[in-house]
Amino acid sequence: MKKETSRRKRIKKKLLSRYRLVILNEETFEEQLYFRLTRLNVIIISTFIFTLLFTGTIALVSYTPIKEYIPGYASTKMRKQSAENAFKLDSLFNAYRQSNQQLSAIRKVLTGEVDIEELKEDSLYLENQNSLNLEISKRSEQDSLLRSLVEQEDKYSVALTANSKVDFVLYPPATGSLSQAFDPVNKHYAVDVVLNENAPIKAVAEGTVIFSEWTADTGYVIIIEHPYGLLSAYKHNAVLSKTQGETVAAGEVIATAGNTGEYSTGYHLHFELWSDGFPMNPENFIDFSEN
Repeated sequence: MKKETSRRKRIKKKLLSRYRLVILNEETFEEQLYFRLTRLNVIIISTFIFTLLFTGTIALVSYTPIKEYIPGYASTKMRKQSAENAFKLDSLFNAYRQSNQQLSAIRKVLTGEVDIEELKEDSLYLENQNSLNLEISKRSEQDSLLRSLVEQEDKYSVALTANSKVDFVLYPPATGSLSQAFDPVNKHYAVDVVLNENAPIKAVAEGTVIFSEWTADTGYVIIIEHPYGLLSAYKHNAVLSKTQGETVAAGEVIATAGNTGEYSTGYHLHFELWSDGFPMNPENFIDFSEN
């Protein structure tokens, strides 16, 4: 116990013993400056200086451009560019996915490659075919006035679901007798309207032309994308008056009736209506009769 006490006293004495730090003139040995210090003072001052230097270095590296020179540390410009590239990549991915969906829809419309057994089992298809409350109407002057009034009040909306009450009116692309009705069992996902040569073909609703080309099987074909996942296709035309990327209004002339393509049997319009990849019976929504 006495040894421990004696040891503590010696350590305390060493820490608190005063020393004199003198600065002399080298030539005259005249005393210029002196400091009275203890070992404890030296330890405290050294710790303070080290802490100050360490904190200052961290702050300098963190809040100044010096950090950009540290290997492995990305510069502000690089991080900003990385964020912009990530945003662009995400946008490109979304655009790629939308393009794939659009191309898949166009492929189905052009080839008619739809599994009828899958359609029969698909509840959405059955709901769309049997339970839609869409109004069947032919465009008239009174109808145009009513549509304009309701559109201003923002009451029209196309929502092709079983429980929707939809007042969206589709404009007849052409009027005439039907030579062949919608027949999904025989993969005829359209109605064929008998027409005179060069009779005008009109858009059923506003939208954007996503396909306007010649095909060997169905001649001159134009496909329009409408809001809410609705596609309309017009085949066997003589002349197309709209090109891909153009926007059209409801009732605007987009082509003239023809007899083009290997599958054509006379002057007529082969008209298809698709909703989210499902073929729809156009007669459920459009009156093709001449009144």
